[in-house]
Amino acid sequence: MNALSSPNHCCSSSSAYAAHSSIGFHQLRKNIPFSVISQNKFESKHVSFRSKCSPLSDVVLMQDGALATKSVATNEALPKKLEGLVTVTPPEEDKEAIGSDAKDDNSTVSITVVGASGDLAKKKIFPALFALYYEDCLPEHFTIFGYARSKMTDAELRNMVSRTLTCRIDKRENCDEKMEQFLKRCFYHSGQYDSQDNFMELNRKLKEHEGGRVSNRLFYLSIPPNIFVDAVKCASLSASSVNGWTRVIVEKPFGRDSESSAALTSSLKQYLEEEQIFRIDHYLGKELVENLSVLRFSNLMFQPLWSRNYIRNVQLIFSEDFGTEGRGGYFDHYGIIRDIMQNHLLQILALFAMETPVSLDAEDIRNEKVKVLRSMRPIRIDDVVVGQYKSHTRGGNSYPGYTDDKTVPKDSLTPTFAAAALFIDNARWDGVPFLMKAGKALHDRRAEIRVQFRHVPGNLYNRNFGTDLDRATNELVIRVQPDEAIYIKINNKVPGLGMRLDSSNLNLLYKARYSKEIPDAYERLLLDAIEGERRLFIRSDELDAAWSLFTPVLKELEEKKMIPEYYPYGSRGPVGAHYLAARYNVKWGDVGVDE
Repeated sequence: MNALSSPNHCCSSSSAYAAHSSIGFHQLRKNIPFSVISQNKFESKHVSFRSKCSPLSDVVLMQDGALATKSVATNEALPKKLEGLVTVTPPEEDKEAIGSDAKDDNSTVSITVVGASGDLAKKKIFPALFALYYEDCLPEHFTIFGYARSKMTDAELRNMVSRTLTCRIDKRENCDEKMEQFLKRCFYHSGQYDSQDNFMELNRKLKEHEGGRVSNRLFYLSIPPNIFVDAVKCASLSASSVNGWTRVIVEKPFGRDSESSAALTSSLKQYLEEEQIFRIDHYLGKELVENLSVLRFSNLMFQPLWSRNYIRNVQLIFSEDFGTEGRGGYFDHYGIIRDIMQNHLLQILALFAMETPVSLDAEDIRNEKVKVLRSMRPIRIDDVVVGQYKSHTRGGNSYPGYTDDKTVPKDSLTPTFAAAALFIDNARWDGVPFLMKAGKALHDRRAEIRVQFRHVPGNLYNRNFGTDLDRATNELVIRVQPDEAIYIKINNKVPGLGMRLDSSNLNLLYKARYSKEIPDAYERLLLDAIEGERRLFIRSDELDAAWSLFTPVLKELEEKKMIPEYYPYGSRGPVGAHYLAARYNVKWGDVGVDE
């Protein structure tokens, strides 16, 4: 049995993308004094490091024990610069030469984690980089630098990082050896985020490790948003590559509203081209979100159903079973709508609802997502419910309320829960409610997409379901986390002499079907950034369209000082969310236990 292979999966070749934009070129164009850029960088071939990944990753162990090998794409495209970038498919005789570039000794990748002493770096970024190294997905020559204000030696950084590294479940036998090799590639430089001199010192260290090779540099900004621009400015002026590419990964939040987001983008573009800015939303790197377009566009059975003709509503649900727990200071400045709905859930909605793109090229996909966002109806405040969790005692245990957090003001009205009804005014989705809800301190942890189909017209078996026709509704559920799964609810007859109907699941549970460990989202996104693949990163016009949708209702909520509906810690959230769904003749799909 052959497993389908995505050109963007680690260990297969990927399409060619512009891998040679750099800060240096942009700076020259803006008349900023920088060293001359080597002309060779515009002629360099795009290199995919995915083809270097461990051969074991080319094999999937199926549930029945059979080995299914993945087909590996060999059609590596060669970019040319002609008033922009034109992708040209190379002739057969050039393919072998292009593939050999992945082993080129003349280039290196330097990854600098800015804010290396923070929780995100320790818990996500360094472990993701090690996982890529463990799978042989990183180039032969690479160096990782941590940069932060904390005073730390290389040995102290390595000790800090080593405590968070884990190895793949299926390949633990060489774990210690790989970990030791990886840590030898990790170094540290202490400096201020707004100091060009400190970044110049970093630049000198990077050059020492690059050893005269063509230097490609990736900066990951794992720092608060108020110092993004300072760090980018210093990296741009003092530590950008002069003969390769330079890219910057920017973590959310990307502003608080349309105005602050536009100001941030404008400031970043003083030093970067749009092609160099990789706005990361880690939810787009989740395995099931990646699989969404595969599910839709490679299965004929779904294509005619994916419209208002058959879909009654779509639900995007995000819930956490814990509160802010001492980190409410940050959260109180943003709230659940900005933190989850405006980015994670809206990005998933755009991927779900977009039209078929011309190709899998990043720009073609992002063009379709922008069309969806621009087609969306302005959100009315009547279509929004906000809530805030309060203290609750259950089973002898006491759980604190949101304002019991010492970092949160006692009179805070910041919502920890929100539900909203959104609509897309185009031919495919006209009239279909897209219901979102997201919250903290709820009864369970989950992120999922639920697609509820219309009732069967003239259903012969309606009487078997009584008056509750929703019991007979077919539903497609894509569970993003935890226990990744895709399942379809269907109606079937219970065995026996009578006519008793039952609702059952046709279930693809990933951990049961595939033995291979699912990569963390940050692994996929970091590898994409290294390769210049922008499909899963957010473009500036996407960001503008997303903020233009949510900014008016956010301002109205704050100006009117809307009091959130309080709900007990560990409950299913405010009752108002159910009234909102009922207004559109919808029941939340996660209310019943159907897993």
